[in-house]
Amino acid sequence: MGGQSGLFDEFSPAVGDGGSSAIQTHAGPAGTSPPLAQVQAWPPQADHRELATRLDALFGQRWHFGTSSWHFPGWAGIVYAGRWPASNLSRHGLLALASHPLLRSVSLDRAFYRCLDRSTYAALAEQVPDAFRFVVKAPASVTDAVLRESGSGRVASLNPGFLDSAAAVVQALEPACGGLGDKLGALVFQLSPLPGSLLCDGAAPALERLEAFWSRLMPMVPPGVDIALEVRDAQLLGPPLARQLRAYGVRYCLGLHDRMPPITRQLDMLRALWPGNFVCRWNLQRGLRYAHARDLFAPFDRLQAPDLATRAELARVITATLRAGYRACVTINNKAEGSAPLSVLALAEAVADTALRADALSAGGPASPSTRH
Repeated sequence: MGGQSGLFDEFSPAVGDGGSSAIQTHAGPAGTSPPLAQVQAWPPQADHRELATRLDALFGQRWHFGTSSWHFPGWAGIVYAGRWPASNLSRHGLLALASHPLLRSVSLDRAFYRCLDRSTYAALAEQVPDAFRFVVKAPASVTDAVLRESGSGRVASLNPGFLDSAAAVVQALEPACGGLGDKLGALVFQLSPLPGSLLCDGAAPALERLEAFWSRLMPMVPPGVDIALEVRDAQLLGPPLARQLRAYGVRYCLGLHDRMPPITRQLDMLRALWPGNFVCRWNLQRGLRYAHARDLFAPFDRLQAPDLATRAELARVITATLRAGYRACVTINNKAEGSAPLSVLALAEAVADTALRADALSAGGPASPSTRH
C-alpha cells in the first residue's frame, strides 16, 4: 500500500430527475419502447468496453463508478434502448444499468427517505454482477437533526431519533449488510444541514453527538464494511472531525455539493484519513440549487455544464487511491454536469489518462492522453 506522501501529490492534473423531451442526437436514438417490464439496455459501445478493460488492467476491479439512482427516461440511447416512464425504470431498470461496462455502482438515495428491508436489498443485489457496488444512504430518521414538514421540507421540530445508533443498526446496517453482502460498497451517513445549536463553539455539540454515535455503532459493523460520513456544513471540517473518524475507522465521504467547499478545500480531510478506501458522491454543481439544476439539466441526456476542474481533481484522487491498492466508490448525480452516465464516462476517461501520465512520470517518459469518445 502507498504512503500518504504520494497521495494527491504525485502529479499535476490536466484541467483542460427524468424528463420527456426529445433525445439529443449525440445521445443516440431513443427507439421505440417494448412492453413495460422488458427494459432493455442500450447496446454497449466497443470503446466503452475497451475503456473498462483498460481500467481493469490498471486497477483490477477496485473501481466502482456509477450514478445516483437510475429512473430517468432521458437516459434512452445512453443506458436504455428505449424510453419508459420513470416509475417503470425504477422497478425494472437496474438490470439494464448494471450491464453497462462503465457503470459499476449506484447510490440508493431512496433509502434516505424510506427504510429498505433486507429482502429488498437482496433483490437488488441479485440484479447486478459481482463487481458492482451499492452506496447506501442511511435514512433521514437517523441522519437529520430535525423533523421536516412533508412537501415543503421546512423544519417542524427537533428529531429525537437523530444519531440513534440502535435505530441505525435496525434501519440501515443490518438490512443493507444482510441483503447486499459483498455488494455493499459503503453505508453513508449523510448529515442534513444542522441547526445552529449543534454548530456553535466550533461545532463541538455536533462532534460530541457523533462521538457517542460512533462509539456505539462501530462495534456492530461487520469486518470489511465501509461506513462513511458525509456532511453539509463546512464548519464540521477540520482536525477534530478527522481525528474522530480515524479513531473509529469511519471514512470521510467526499461530498461535492453547492453547500460544501470545492474539492481542493476538502483534500485535507482525505489526507488526514489516508490510507484507505475512497468514497465520493458528486451531487450538485457549485453555484446551483438542487431544484434549479434539475429544471436546467432535464431530461439529463447530455453534459450541459462540464466541470473540468472538479473532474480532473477527482480523477487525480481516484487514481492515487487505486494505485495505492485501495477501492474507489464514486457516484454522480445528474445535477453535477447534466447527465450522470455521461459524467461517469468522462470521469473514467480522465482516470485512465491520469494513470497514464502518472506512469509516464514514474518512468521518466512522455504520455499521450487517450482518445476522447
